[in-house]
Amino acid sequence: MRVLVTGASGQLGKDVVALFQQKGHEVMGCSRSELDITSLEQCQQVMGEFQPDSIIHCAAYTAVDAAETDVDGAYKVNAVGTRNVAVAAEKVGAKLVYISTDYVFNGRSAAPYQEYDNTDPQSVYGKSKRAGEVLTQSLSSRYFIVRTSWVYGLHGNNFVKTMLRLGQEKPQLQVVHDQKGSPTYTVDLARFLEELVHTEKYGIYHASNSGDCTWFEFTQAIFEEAQKLGFKITAQVEPCTTEQFPRPAPRPANSVMDHLSIRTNGFTDLRPWREGLKDFLKFL
Repeated sequence: MRVLVTGASGQLGKDVVALFQQKGHEVMGCSRSELDITSLEQCQQVMGEFQPDSIIHCAAYTAVDAAETDVDGAYKVNAVGTRNVAVAAEKVGAKLVYISTDYVFNGRSAAPYQEYDNTDPQSVYGKSKRAGEVLTQSLSSRYFIVRTSWVYGLHGNNFVKTMLRLGQEKPQLQVVHDQKGSPTYTVDLARFLEELVHTEKYGIYHASNSGDCTWFEFTQAIFEEAQKLGFKITAQVEPCTTEQFPRPAPRPANSVMDHLSIRTNGFTDLRPWREGLKDFLKFL
C-alpha cells in the first residue's frame, strides 16, 4: 500500500512512518517543510504525484494554550489544512485517516465518551480540531476519524519525559488529580492505524491505551516503573487541583473515551496503558 503521512516529523508521525515501513508499505513521510498543508495547491501537487492509497493525517496545531490567543493559526492548520488534505485525498481516491482528540468533548460527562456522543469543545484547540472532523466528514467519502488522548512517544516533548526530568531534579512535585483520561503510547496507536487502513470500516474511532487514570496517578506509575529500570527519582509527588494550576485553555475533567467502534467493528483493542508505559520507558 502507498501511504502518505502528514506531520511526519512529529511525535506520532515519526512512529507511524517507522511502523508502516516495517510492515512493508511504501511510505512518503511529509514534514512541514516538505508539505505545507495550509496550501491547497501544494497538497494537490504532492498527492497527485505520489498517488497514495491512504493518507494518515498527523499534522496538527497542538499548542493548546497558545491557540487561545492564536485563533487564526489554530484554524488555519487544523481546519483549513485538514480541508486541503481531504480535498486532495478525494481527488486521488485515497482513504483518509484524520487524527483527532479528546478535546472535542466538554469533559463534564460522568461516563466515558462514546464515538457518537455530542461534541462540545471548550478550547480553541478543541474547536479547531472539531472543525477538522466536520470538514473530513463532509469532503471525504472514505474517512476514518481517530480520536486519541494523552499521547506520548519517543520523539518530541511530552508529559512522561517532562515528569521523568522533574522527578530526577526536584524534591517535590504537585500533579493534578481531578482530571482523568487514558495515556496513549504512539507505537500502540500506530499499530491500530495500520490495522484500520486495511479495511473499509469507515467512521469515527476512539483509540487510546485501555484503562484510565488521573495525571497524578499517571505520574506515580511513571516514577514506579522508572525506578524499576534504575532511574534515580528523587521527587515526592503530591496531588493537587486544576484550580491550583490555572492555564489559558480549559482542560477536560473527564477525557476517558469508550472504544465502542473498536469493539463493534471487531478490531483489537489497544493494550492497558501501564503496559505501554513500561515498553516506552524500556526503549527510552
